[in-house]
Amino acid sequence: MGALSLHAWRHARADEAQGRCIGRTDLPVDPRRAKRLAHRMRAFARRHALPRIVITSPLGRCSAVGCWLACWGWQHRVDESLIELDFGRWDGLAWSSVPREDIDAWCLDFAEAAPGGGESVGTLLERVRAFDPGEARVVVTHGGWLSAAIWLSRHPDTPPSSSAWPEAPRTGHRVALTLFGRSS
Repeated sequence: MGALSLHAWRHARADEAQGRCIGRTDLPVDPRRAKRLAHRMRAFARRHALPRIVITSPLGRCSAVGCWLACWGWQHRVDESLIELDFGRWDGLAWSSVPREDIDAWCLDFAEAAPGGGESVGTLLERVRAFDPGEARVVVTHGGWLSAAIWLSRHPDTPPSSSAWPEAPRTGHRVALTLFGRSS
């Protein structure tokens, strides 16, 4: 067992997401944005001789990119483990509508508290740690998933804290990840 390189893109910018707590809310993405991201990913994969396989979250802002790649002959697989953090009753709300004391309580117990009654960061970290891309080297996922992957690459044995949690990459950007304990 060794290390495996993975290229993970955050989905294209979703419509109406600005200022909102968006986890599992399935916001639409302009098809042109999804197609542009798919073009960039295809060119990157060609330059680096990566397999023409993409794995995406089931949410439309990720799977739309996979559908474009599939139109161009790629294998497109959907994997639930790439889905964004579940923010429970906060999901879809403006961040300004989430009570400050609820956010503070989550930050105090960042790894174990479930924001809005949804999913804890600890559970998200377990999902990221267990993700197996098989022979794929290209994925499209979400900001929270990518932050968790970055955390695990930097602090594999340390519980996360809200103050040190990595900022999510911008939409449409790639993160090079190394998954350890996997065959390459």
